[in-house]
Amino acid sequence: MLITVRDLAKQIGGELEGDGSLSISEIAPIPHARTTSITFAENPKHCIAAEASAAAAVIVPQTAPASKKTLIRVKNPRAAFARTLAIFHPPRAYPAQVHPTAQLGKNVRLSEGVFIGEFAVLRDNVSIGNRTVIEAHCVIGAGTSLGDDCLLYPNVTLYHDIRIGNRVAIHAGSVIGSDGFGYVQDGAERLKIPQIGNVIIEDDVEIGANVTIDRATMDSTLIRRWTKIDNLVQIAHNVTLGQNCIIVSQAGVAGSVEIGDNVTLAGQAGIADHLKIGANSVVAAQSGVSENLPAGSIVFGTPAQPVMQTKRQIIALRKLPELLRKLGK
Repeated sequence: MLITVRDLAKQIGGELEGDGSLSISEIAPIPHARTTSITFAENPKHCIAAEASAAAAVIVPQTAPASKKTLIRVKNPRAAFARTLAIFHPPRAYPAQVHPTAQLGKNVRLSEGVFIGEFAVLRDNVSIGNRTVIEAHCVIGAGTSLGDDCLLYPNVTLYHDIRIGNRVAIHAGSVIGSDGFGYVQDGAERLKIPQIGNVIIEDDVEIGANVTIDRATMDSTLIRRWTKIDNLVQIAHNVTLGQNCIIVSQAGVAGSVEIGDNVTLAGQAGIADHLKIGANSVVAAQSGVSENLPAGSIVFGTPAQPVMQTKRQIIALRKLPELLRKLGK
């Protein structure tokens, strides 16, 4: 693929500085840039390295110094970098087809441009929106619906009566709609509580590989639009995840938790059941939350506390052996 720097600048919303007629064939990291490459520099150190590289052009912040190279100045270099990658590496195009080995139940509705891969299974009354892709070995339960432009990677399992919006991506091995973990003690026996709810995933959500999202006991487990879930995350029954949340790998959210908009759960964070996590909160890695968090909280540790409080405790604990030595203990 060849594109002029001028055309690229227009597509990513940048301000051209230098020779816009240069042809670019790739985006490359600074050390590997060639004379037909454009590279990316988001800080002064990177700008110096990019200036010395072979790259023909550089995407830089608006405040970057002048350069002998052709520049594209942008407000948000990382966002421009992402857009440029998408231009040079567009998503794979799938043909509109149903593979002969796929199995379709009764009353399955396939809209225009749908791709169904090898050995996929669609149960009765499944509905698939326009241009949605179902890769090999996926299983979609009865009554489940997917909107337009969704992408299910291989071996995704959607149980029955799941509702998926538009432009949702679910990576390989994820399971959506398995039973919530609900039991009640009856004498010496644990009785299973039937899980009769479902899962609703709104538009523009991305779900990583080997994620599990349980169906609700009643009502719905709800993942709101724009939320991004990393690999190996567990979302329990009746959880509500707000809009534009980030849930990082190995985080776990217990049943009936309500999480507000724009919340970040870092890696291996754990949220106890029936809690409310306010909007714009951040739970640091490996933290355990055991009480409600007001909006805008930033917490760390187990049990999770305001981040500076936990850091002070850690520093004090590191000083403890020396203090004991001085006391002769």
